[in-house]
Amino acid sequence: MENVQERLIPVHLLSGFLGSGKTTLLNRLMDYYKAADVKVAVVMNELGEVNLDGQFVDQSVPMAEMLSGCICCSISGDLSMELKSLIDEHQPDVILIEATGAANPMEIMDAVTETAMFAHIDLRSVITVVDGPELISRSRRGGKTFRLMKDQIRCATDLIVNKADKLAPEELVEVQQLVRELNSYAPLEATVRCVTDLSRFDRDAKPAGVKPQAAKSGDEEQSLPDGAHVHDESCGHAHGQCGHGGHGHSHASHDHVMTWTHYLDKPVNSHSFEAFMKGLPDNVYRAKGIVTFEETGSRYMFQYAYRELECTRITPQAPVNDVAVFIGEHFRKDELLSAIHAQW
Repeated sequence: MENVQERLIPVHLLSGFLGSGKTTLLNRLMDYYKAADVKVAVVMNELGEVNLDGQFVDQSVPMAEMLSGCICCSISGDLSMELKSLIDEHQPDVILIEATGAANPMEIMDAVTETAMFAHIDLRSVITVVDGPELISRSRRGGKTFRLMKDQIRCATDLIVNKADKLAPEELVEVQQLVRELNSYAPLEATVRCVTDLSRFDRDAKPAGVKPQAAKSGDEEQSLPDGAHVHDESCGHAHGQCGHGGHGHSHASHDHVMTWTHYLDKPVNSHSFEAFMKGLPDNVYRAKGIVTFEETGSRYMFQYAYRELECTRITPQAPVNDVAVFIGEHFRKDELLSAIHAQW
């Protein structure tokens, strides 16, 4: 089992439809971190065979390119490995993920949490860049692209309405109202070329260091509860070839999705673990992770969904963390933690 005192690496996910300004924001964030002497690494994803946007990114920054598909569909299994490789090879203080504009952030959030089994990371924020003029145009036409744009807005913890200079004052008000109807939680700012106050990321303006002493039990709160949303429709993709029937999770009736990651520093009793999982509240609808059972010392990967728990014995070929990731709506993390301490 890995030492739970390892440092947590913040991860920021940049979302937004094609051409909204994500790469511009990515470059601004990289400059911001470099000025603060923070070592940054980047994952860039493009639908085509060539990452053209990557040509405009500082080549001195460690970068993983994921081409020929959106992260959430064709290469979701590779994302964890790419993140792990970046961490092992470059030991970054912070990681930025720029997803293709055709990706649904909720799918990528799910893929990023998989990495918690291999490395101590903290999905700190989901920043959605909204193309203001395009959102107005799409809202009047409807269709799959508009549904995708709405999904990206709903999932955000931070919202940037970009290209405000191309909107009349009344149009800017219309865009802001539309965005607020979809996500009333996330901070919202209108920008031109993504020029924004990046002080919201000041918490990352120093190396991540080790986990604070107060959190030595292995708890890490994600910032996602402040505003991560998902829709009540099936997810649509602009490229039209990504049905998500095989993803293994539902998008039905979720209006305020949150995640919580708990790192384990000791084996657990298998019977207590099973009782805890079966007693999870209804608003925790997904959990996954790796545990070591104290009776045998064996390690198991577990999946929990729809009140069903499945455990599979594993023999990791490389060091992986014992960790539990919980996903749901409006659940109390302190109550889960108290139950874990009482039962595990």
